[in-house]
Amino acid sequence: MAELGDWVRVDPHAARPLFDQLRSQIIDGIRDGQLTPGTRLPTVRELAGQINLAVNTVARAYRELETAGILETRGRFGTFVARSDPADAAMATAANTYVSAARALGIDKKEALRYVETAFG
Repeated sequence: MAELGDWVRVDPHAARPLFDQLRSQIIDGIRDGQLTPGTRLPTVRELAGQINLAVNTVARAYRELETAGILETRGRFGTFVARSDPADAAMATAANTYVSAARALGIDKKEALRYVETAFG
């Protein structure tokens, strides 16, 4: 597995803030298997040095990911990828709620999926 600093790339000229670019790339790394549950991430200072970002920028990305339950900090032991992706549970709950509402309104699967596709744009 490659080091986080080896594949994370932020573009200082992009419209999206740097912390958000970093946050998104860490999430992508978890979803595509580059960062598996339990993986220890570099310290804020280490990663900031590896990818040439301000320490506060990396700290904000880590903090937001921790608040979302994607990362967990274990005191002096460091920051780790959480054991489970909270998006899985949240999306499963939302999907079940949506399906229940659709059924209560007499909407079939095909029509319900059309609403989802429209919502995504």
